Amino acid sequence: MKDLFSKLQDWIAIDSVTGGEGDYADAVARYLTELGFSVERQEVAPGRCNLVAAADAPSVLFCTHLDTVPPWFGPSEDGDFIHGRGACDAKGVALAMMAAATRLVAEGERRVGFLLTIGEEVDFAGARHAADRVPEEWKPRYVLVGEPTENRFIRGHKGVFKARLEATGVAGHSSQDVGPSAVHELVGCVHGILGSSWGSHALFGQGSLNVGEISGGVAPNVVADRAHAEVLIRTVEESEAVEARLRTHLNERVSMSVDKSYGPQEFFVPPELSGSSEHDGGIVAFGTDAPFLGRWGTPLLCGPGRILDAHTDHERISKRAFTDSIELYRRTVTDLLREV
Repeated sequence: MKDLFSKLQDWIAIDSVTGGEGDYADAVARYLTELGFSVERQEVAPGRCNLVAAADAPSVLFCTHLDTVPPWFGPSEDGDFIHGRGACDAKGVALAMMAAATRLVAEGERRVGFLLTIGEEVDFAGARHAADRVPEEWKPRYVLVGEPTENRFIRGHKGVFKARLEATGVAGHSSQDVGPSAVHELVGCVHGILGSSWGSHALFGQGSLNVGEISGGVAPNVVADRAHAEVLIRTVEESEAVEARLRTHLNERVSMSVDKSYGPQEFFVPPELSGSSEHDGGIVAFGTDAPFLGRWGTPLLCGPGRILDAHTDHERISKRAFTDSIELYRRTVTDLLREV
C-alpha cells in the first residue's frame, strides 16, 4: 500500500487545475499502460483530452475526473492522511479505482474499463464531449462514478441551473426624474425570485436558489444603466421547468442567459448495500459528470474521502478510506458483472 500512497502524492504534485489537465493526463495514461490497459485519448480541446482505457471490451466502467479546483498546492503525508489538492477530489478516487481494476484483471475479470474526463469542476466539457462517443466495440452496462462520498453509494444528486440576469437602464443624474435605473429593475426581479419556491421532490427534497453575485452602476449619484446578477439553483425538477419559472420574473428591462443546466440525477445502489447505514449515502447536493453519461451505462456514485474536505485549503484523504475503497470497488464490480 505504501507504493500507492507514494503514487498518489506523485499525482498530487502535478498541477491539474481545470484547463491545465495535460501533464496529469499524460501521467495517468502512462500508469494505465504500465498496468496493462489499452489507452486512447479523446481530444476535447487543444492540449486537453479525456482518457478511455480498457482491458477487454468493458461491461463496467470506472469514471472520475482529471481536473481539480484552484489553487494548486502540493502533497504531504502523516500517519492517517494524504494531503494536497486533488487528494480526495478526485486523484485518490482515480488511483483506488485503478487498484481495484488491477485486482479484477488479476482474478481473470477483464470486462472493466475507464472514462477519465476533463473540465468536471467548471463546465463538464469532457463528459459533454464523451456523451455520444462510446467506443464502437464497447457495450457498457454500468458506469461507476467516483467522487468523495465517504465510501457510501449515493441515491441521487440535485441538478443545477446557473444563469446570468442582465438589467438595462438609462443613465442620468440622480437628482432628476430620469431612468429607469438598471439596479432598481434588477433588485425588483431578484426580490421576486427569492420569494419563489423552487420545487419539491419525494427523493431529492427541496430545490434552493442562491444569488451568488450582484453588481451594477458606477456611483451613488448616477442612475445605473447596467446591472447583473449570477444565480444558481440546486434543482429537483428538469431544467425546462426551472427556466420557465425564472422567466416569469423577467421584464422588458431584465434578460437572462443560461450558463449551464442539468436535471436531478438518480443512481443505482447495489441491493445488498441498500439501507445499510455504512454504505447507503442518500441524496447529495453537489454535481457530477453523470447526467451526461447516459450512453455509458446505468450510473452508480461512490468514492473515498469527504466532500467537506474537497475544494478546501486542507484537502485530504484518509489512508484507511482509500484502502477500504479498493476492496469495495472490486467487490461491487464483481457483483455487477455477475448480472451481465
